[in-house]
Amino acid sequence: AKSSEFWKKIELPDGADVEYVCIGVKASNYFMPAETLSDKGPGGGGWIHFNKYMQVTKKDGTMWCDGTIFAVGDCNYGCLGAPPNWEMPPVPKISYPGEEQALHAVKNMEILHKGSKKLKATWWPWGAGMFATSLGPHDACFVLAANHEKGSGYMVNWWIPAALQKELIESTKINECKNGCIGILIWHFVHHTPVNLWGAGPWVP
Repeated sequence: AKSSEFWKKIELPDGADVEYVCIGVKASNYFMPAETLSDKGPGGGGWIHFNKYMQVTKKDGTMWCDGTIFAVGDCNYGCLGAPPNWEMPPVPKISYPGEEQALHAVKNMEILHKGSKKLKATWWPWGAGMFATSLGPHDACFVLAANHEKGSGYMVNWWIPAALQKELIESTKINECKNGCIGILIWHFVHHTPVNLWGAGPWVP
């Protein structure tokens, strides 16, 4: 912070001795060959290139390892194509689209295992526009219907109710990961909906 008023307000008129910036994202794909990693993107690049079937590709768009390796969630480049004519706009690096992409990849693995090449394309999932953000132990906000356009989305819940909502989301997700009955009943249909009412996916996935 460069504002002298800010430092005076927090009773540090001379500023801090050291500042640590702990925000943003950074790729940790050092184990992948350079030919599969992006030169651009959040944190300076290093994200895994992929195609619309979630298969890892090289920088030139050709498949890597014959399309048998998939990249889902935070590790991949997050978008397909280039602005303004996106094939798939940048997808937020949050849990929902990561799980959705994992499901798409597994479905395509099953198709390949059966000897077919008719893979199913991924899409910008509707749940990628929902954000439950903690603002402390007793405060949070929940944004709905956001997309890749700047300023999109609506804050529909905040303060203690949003903090309780975030706690409920986290506890039931952990319960699902432990094969708990309550978590499975709550979250199963999130990624197994029979139709898509929102988002960029097909009407019948």
